[in-house]
Amino acid sequence: VQLQASGGGLVQAGGSLRLSCVPSGFRVYYYAIGWFREAPGKEREGVACITSRDGTRSYADSVEGRFTISRDNALNTVYLQMNSLKPEDTAVYYCAADTAVRIIPHTTAREYDYWGQGTLVTVSS
Repeated sequence: VQLQASGGGLVQAGGSLRLSCVPSGFRVYYYAIGWFREAPGKEREGVACITSRDGTRSYADSVEGRFTISRDNALNTVYLQMNSLKPEDTAVYYCAADTAVRIIPHTTAREYDYWGQGTLVTVSS
């Protein structure tokens, strides 16, 4: 099982990026997918999550209203659309998969079983 995160880059404040998470070895419909980020000198932060099957979503307060997590079952891909980016959004972003069946979305990192390699997002002021 692997996850491939991509789509990071350099963007000016106020701009947008869309990250993609493509797994191999499973279908995103059956696992919850979370996005996390790590900024230099800071702890890992859960950003967004989409549950398996019914696709219930949750967001960190810091990104609510600016970021949107979505899932394309046909393409077997989960996206993180990031709008109105701020310099404080600068971080390495990771996607991860939680194989447990849960009703409530969460971003408790230790509960996630598989992790991608990360993609760097840099927001300039």
